[in-house]
Amino acid sequence: MEANSSTISRAEEIKVLANEAFKAHKYNQAIDLYTQAIELNGQNAVYWANRAFAHTKLEEYGSAIEDASKAIEIDPQYSKGYYRRGAGYLALGKFKEALKDFQQVKKIRPNDPDASKKLKECEKAVMKLKFEEAIAAPVAERRSVAESIDFRSIGKGPSSSSVPTQVVIVPVAVAVTAAAVMLVRTAKPALVVGVLMVILVVLGILWGGWSSGLFTKRPVLDLEVEPNYTGARIEGDTITLDFVKKMMDDFKNEKRLHRRYAFQIVLQIREMLQALPSLVDIDVPEGKHFTVCGDVHGQFYDLVNIFQLNGLPSEDNPYLFNGDFVDRGSFSVEVILTLFAFKCMCPSAMYLARGNHESKSMNKIYGFEGEVRAKLNDKFVELFAEVFCCLPLAHVINGKVFVVHGGLFSVDGVKLSDIRAIDRFCEPPEEGLMCELLWSDPQPLPGRGPSKRGVGLSFGGDVTKRFLEENKLDLVLRSHEVKDEGYEVEHDGKLITVFSAPNYCDQMGNKGAFIRFTAPDMKPEIITFSAVPHPQVKPMAYANNFMGLFS
Repeated sequence: MEANSSTISRAEEIKVLANEAFKAHKYNQAIDLYTQAIELNGQNAVYWANRAFAHTKLEEYGSAIEDASKAIEIDPQYSKGYYRRGAGYLALGKFKEALKDFQQVKKIRPNDPDASKKLKECEKAVMKLKFEEAIAAPVAERRSVAESIDFRSIGKGPSSSSVPTQVVIVPVAVAVTAAAVMLVRTAKPALVVGVLMVILVVLGILWGGWSSGLFTKRPVLDLEVEPNYTGARIEGDTITLDFVKKMMDDFKNEKRLHRRYAFQIVLQIREMLQALPSLVDIDVPEGKHFTVCGDVHGQFYDLVNIFQLNGLPSEDNPYLFNGDFVDRGSFSVEVILTLFAFKCMCPSAMYLARGNHESKSMNKIYGFEGEVRAKLNDKFVELFAEVFCCLPLAHVINGKVFVVHGGLFSVDGVKLSDIRAIDRFCEPPEEGLMCELLWSDPQPLPGRGPSKRGVGLSFGGDVTKRFLEENKLDLVLRSHEVKDEGYEVEHDGKLITVFSAPNYCDQMGNKGAFIRFTAPDMKPEIITFSAVPHPQVKPMAYANNFMGLFS
């Protein structure tokens, strides 16, 4: 039924209120108001596109794509519909789908410089993706970056006894060339050419093989620690509390850790994580406590505040950080090195779970990859990607509390043994148990529904209840969603969301939270906190240029 003039006017009034809520960063309120306007006049493409933008701000990209598609259906010439849908696809790393929408924007608005700019950025991203796909080795042939590096040799420098293979090859090549010159005087030219070709091929294989670590673990010979370096240092193989404290103080003062020590931390943590199962059981002794934190998202100064409020990690004060350590915030390198260093210092003081942002596709878009290149180097990009694939997917505390980054499953009957059996050493798939553990969200209604994110699913309280009963558990504790108070209790108290990045992206105004459990009763004690100041580096300062699409 078509809207009459009075309902159209009322819908416009509500749209104005929704726009004001949006400008105040009250995105949930804006969505509710846009929904009211749509209910009064569902044939206005602007309402759908505006609601899509609000969904984008809440990282609900599936809902954003759905709303933008409706706007396009109502008005195929409405450029913002394609623009919003393209942004949603882009956020999910679906560059090819995004490119089609931005091409349509350009077609509708050929003289719009902003549309041209965004199209070029998207075309560049798609071209880069195709190039990376073209040069990528088959999965079976890919070699580990970590296995080509021996951190115990890093930083020995040219003065050490290990002489670079290339230095040895050069005089050999000179000697062989001299011998070949002598051959010219005694042999036929064709034979000389043949011999020289074989020599050059062999030398090339040796050079390339040793350069890439094909034949041996290769020391990184250009990482000798300079005499004027005043930052934190690791003595030998042991990472100590004194080192971690010094490193954190340096980070607070915007100083960087030498790459030699960053390599050691990341390579040591890889060895530790590889040995863990996909589902880790944690035992908290009677009378002892345990703290769980949610998403930190590169907000290093808020991480430091958590430790000031709740104490540094130790055997008597253990933590579990439940994924999404990186991206969005522009101090992700500082966050990840700090968490990894504490784990290396004392494995029982720090537990780490994988989030959906511990993946190549997310890191490429939301800033971590660019930050790593800026603060460390390109080799670390691949190294972190390998380590993220080693992170466990879930934890169970004292057989009572199931801790996972995202949520539950599209099917009933999933047992803890099924989670333990997941082969997690890969990039997250787009479906299946691993995907759902990292991406799913709770919903207020019973049953299951499509994901507002476009990946995973939404699950109701009945799904939570059955999973807990079937696995003899008491509580699901998850993260993955920003909450105004830093946490939310749902599903009749059987599910808690905890989020530990206050004032997320410097604009959401939310509190952060962490949760303490004390054995044996393991009742959650929720502590909330506010954001603290940080240096004037904006969130996603290292992200791709096309992140401007979301602003």
